[in-house]
Amino acid sequence: MALPRLRTVVLVSGAALLTRRALKRRIARSPLWPLPALPEPISGHSKRRATAVRKLLITGRTEAAEGVVQLRLEGPALPPWSPGAHLDLVLPSGLVRQYSLCGDPEDTGAYTVATRLVTDGRGGSREVHEQLQEGLEVEVRGPRNRFPLTEAPGYVFVVGGIGITPVLPMLRALAASGAEWRLLYGGRSRASMPFLEEIEKLGADGDRVTVVAQDEAGHPDVAGALTDLAPGTAVYCCGPEPLMAAATAGLPEGCTLHLERFSAATGGAAGSGEGSEAFEVELRRSGRTVPVAAGQSVLAAVRAELPHVAYSCEQGFCGTCQQRVLEGEIDHRDELLTDDERGDSMLICVSRCRGGRLVLDL
Repeated sequence: MALPRLRTVVLVSGAALLTRRALKRRIARSPLWPLPALPEPISGHSKRRATAVRKLLITGRTEAAEGVVQLRLEGPALPPWSPGAHLDLVLPSGLVRQYSLCGDPEDTGAYTVATRLVTDGRGGSREVHEQLQEGLEVEVRGPRNRFPLTEAPGYVFVVGGIGITPVLPMLRALAASGAEWRLLYGGRSRASMPFLEEIEKLGADGDRVTVVAQDEAGHPDVAGALTDLAPGTAVYCCGPEPLMAAATAGLPEGCTLHLERFSAATGGAAGSGEGSEAFEVELRRSGRTVPVAAGQSVLAAVRAELPHVAYSCEQGFCGTCQQRVLEGEIDHRDELLTDDERGDSMLICVSRCRGGRLVLDL
């Protein structure tokens, strides 16, 4: 009885080995098998950003201020990050939201993020506040940095509310290096302003920090904070749209402005606005061509065929839906991509086609 059974085992094992070898050869010819192979298939991300999805454990949950929850996310072999970077959090519902890293880059075993509850928002912050508890796992992508701290002879930070999260690691780094910096920090009330105690300690030497609580002193004087700046000063601004508009309007000549948006600019371009003629999009690796109607975004048209395509803000400022463009002229309507990235990629939630056809690496 043993010999026939052994013969069967050998035959099954041999067939499995041949199948694995054939599959490896097929995958080698096309890493995205069964889709046809293309050189350097990098859809869905830029050449410079981390896209690996990893699961991290929530090991700490604290209240950083009224209505602000801070989470500590731990995991092994975490990619390094620099001040200004953010993470994509994949929430339990499948929503993807971006949150700035506000911890210590030297803490290589954990990431720290904080988010304010927005009761009239699109649901992401409510999900974080109500569902992400200590002991749960959460999926993340990144980190990525589109708001890096550049070299400059001096720095001025203009921040509102939760906009302090990407700036806090910058302030720590500048304070440790002895660089010249000043901060104008505004909020509805002192109790609602996260990390206020630490920030005031960082700026205690030299009166670097000006705190303006709206319930005490009204709105911050952005124009005043930007007067008499030395040429080359880097101005960093993160907060509500009126604050960033004031920083843009008051920027002195010879200084540079760096903006970090948590929402689309007022009056920003939309994918279905003026000049939104119909066109078609070829999804090269999928072997499909989809029509994009005049009032439809490329994202909506593509997701009708490929529901797995990632997206988040649908307003052109987060970068989640960035796709590589193989052919066609792009009508860029986003507020995020660099000139270099605009050469061969687009945010398909808002940007469109100048002409009748685009080819995406999808």
